[in-house]
Amino acid sequence: MMRQYELLERVKRYNPATDEALLNRAYIYAMRAHGTQVRASGDPFFAHPLEVAAILTDMRLDDATIVAAVLHDTVEDTEATLDEIHETFGPEIGALVDGLTKLKRLDLVSKRAAQGENFRKLLLAIAQDIRVLLVKLADRLHNMRTLHFMPAEKRARIAEETLDIYAPLAGRMGMQEMREELEDLAFSHLRPEAYETITKRLETLSAKNERLVEEIARDLETRLSGKGLRAGVKGRRKRAYSIWKKMERKSVAFEQLSDIFGFRILVDTVDACYGALGLVHSTWPMVPGRFKDYISTPKQNDYRSIHTTVVGPGHQRVELQIRTRGMDEVAEYGIAAHALYKDPARESAKEAKPLSESRAYQWLRRTIDLLAEGDNPEDFLEHTRLELFHDQVFCFTPKGRLIALPRGATPIDFAYAVHTDVGNTAVGAKINGRMAPLLTELANGDEVEIVRAGGNQVPPAAWESLVVTGKARAAIRRTTRAAVRKQYAGLGLQILERAFERAGKAFSEEKLKAALPRLARTSVDDVLAAVGRGEMFSGDVVRAVYADFKDVGRLVSGAATQGAGWVALGADPLKMKLPDGSDDKNAIPIRGLDADLPVRFAPECGAVPGDRIVGIIIPGEGVTIYPIQSPTLAAFENLPEAWVDVRWDVEAITTKRFPARVKLETINEPGSLAQIAQVVADHDGNIDNISMHRRTADFTDVIIDVSVWDLKHLNGIIAELKAKRVISKVERLVG
Repeated sequence: MMRQYELLERVKRYNPATDEALLNRAYIYAMRAHGTQVRASGDPFFAHPLEVAAILTDMRLDDATIVAAVLHDTVEDTEATLDEIHETFGPEIGALVDGLTKLKRLDLVSKRAAQGENFRKLLLAIAQDIRVLLVKLADRLHNMRTLHFMPAEKRARIAEETLDIYAPLAGRMGMQEMREELEDLAFSHLRPEAYETITKRLETLSAKNERLVEEIARDLETRLSGKGLRAGVKGRRKRAYSIWKKMERKSVAFEQLSDIFGFRILVDTVDACYGALGLVHSTWPMVPGRFKDYISTPKQNDYRSIHTTVVGPGHQRVELQIRTRGMDEVAEYGIAAHALYKDPARESAKEAKPLSESRAYQWLRRTIDLLAEGDNPEDFLEHTRLELFHDQVFCFTPKGRLIALPRGATPIDFAYAVHTDVGNTAVGAKINGRMAPLLTELANGDEVEIVRAGGNQVPPAAWESLVVTGKARAAIRRTTRAAVRKQYAGLGLQILERAFERAGKAFSEEKLKAALPRLARTSVDDVLAAVGRGEMFSGDVVRAVYADFKDVGRLVSGAATQGAGWVALGADPLKMKLPDGSDDKNAIPIRGLDADLPVRFAPECGAVPGDRIVGIIIPGEGVTIYPIQSPTLAAFENLPEAWVDVRWDVEAITTKRFPARVKLETINEPGSLAQIAQVVADHDGNIDNISMHRRTADFTDVIIDVSVWDLKHLNGIIAELKAKRVISKVERLVG
């Protein structure tokens, strides 16, 4: 266990002006608070927060962060209180410990919804201070280093959530060394046999190529110094998990991998980076397609480096990373290198931007902003994981603005990355000056111009499953939900206006607003949408607004029902007013329908323009349209409030087909089915489904679902079918 003076020495190495009294006070307070507590390994519990603090001293973090690390388990696991922490160590450290205590209480169980909700809480907890995340990641790293002391089932769960959330999050924050160690530790517990096999092969290969690696590093240093470039060269091998993922991704064996060893060239300036690159490429041939410049276009986690692969000494492929020493610190420590503690002599402090300008921090803020978009926890987790795991492509707007996107992104993702309104109104795209489909996969360096439509557009709901960025998915879902809700509310308004008119009562939104408490709704729109969805009946709304209203249903006497447009339904005196053309201003026009609208056709046999129709409000589904002769309507005879007057809006349906079902009795002879299909095809109909039942040796019953333009179109098909010699009977089925 690290002693008190050792903690002080670790901090004083990079911060001679550290507050020794504060660190000593924290050490003693935490040691007394944890007392004789022990971990699963048998070590004193106090050793854990000390190791977390040690990890953070390697990142050269400030005193408050180190103290928070030492204290981070006290409130949750001892009798210490948050008020006591605030009083003893001040509000800054108290706020950090409070945030860490809240995270400690999260149980990221395997159930995705709970995991998603807790991930939201994690991001919200770190929203106020990024240092909470740094302590949490260090805490997870030390827990992973000692995970082998835990029961097997718990090991698997912790390793899985580390691989799913913490390692990618560390990578997004630019902390590559921590990410790689977390991945390797999790891999060793989740796939121990694969981990052991790859590790043994790596050790064998390292021993075999140790001299070659040293020769290549020495050769590089000699050539660079010969050109006046002061450079350090480090050789390193890839980690087991990285190799495993590459073997999986490319479906290759270990022996087929050619870039297991890599070299890092560290120089003093950006100019020296490009000078070293020129020397390397002029000395050894470059492998095509293996060059990336992350200095001119940094990654979103602030990573900057030049990557190239050359065929080096001994005809070996050599993977090189060229960067300044400051860039190397940022690559290793990520967001922690953005001067949370600033040492003027430290390379990364010279190159690091303010935290607010960090790309990693900006991504984190954007991700936290998504929490306000109303997605459910499971969707939020999925959206965020998509962005955590994808590699990136860099594209440009016509004005030269750089847009970083996950690999596999399309112009739709690009449009939403520019602005939500641009995404919502996108109808086309130009990639490098040429028109391209919106589903084209973007490549590095593409210049993308979005072609927009005027007015208020609603993106197709299908886009949600086609995009790869969380921002685009959230925006599409939010916009389509709002559009559907607006449609429900519009339908509900029409239903209520007619309901109030039938009741002889005045309707106004002001009166409706006054009745909201009685309707248990918070806004007029909520009421309208509920009525449109069928979750609330119009009569209930009338009664809520007018307490003296007595609903007599739709039972009316003969004199009142003799007018045009009224027809009896069965033997009951219930009457349904069927619109007889455009004179009926109360009827709801039924237009071409799709999945986003709260109106659908009868599920069995449908309805076609020209049919006399009626609408039935189905709770949770909106309005279902039935032909007036449908026997299904008998089930709604005692639910007068479910009935809606509807009519066809003929002008708006010319581009839509509508479903109908036809039953035929055919004579069993070769080619009879072909003749049926030919008739439908000749009349420009479309068969959606067909079923056949052989009733006798001579006759077969055939039922076809056919899509037609209108009743005239359907009757034409039926008449032609009746004229066929092989068909003995044709009738339209109405469900």
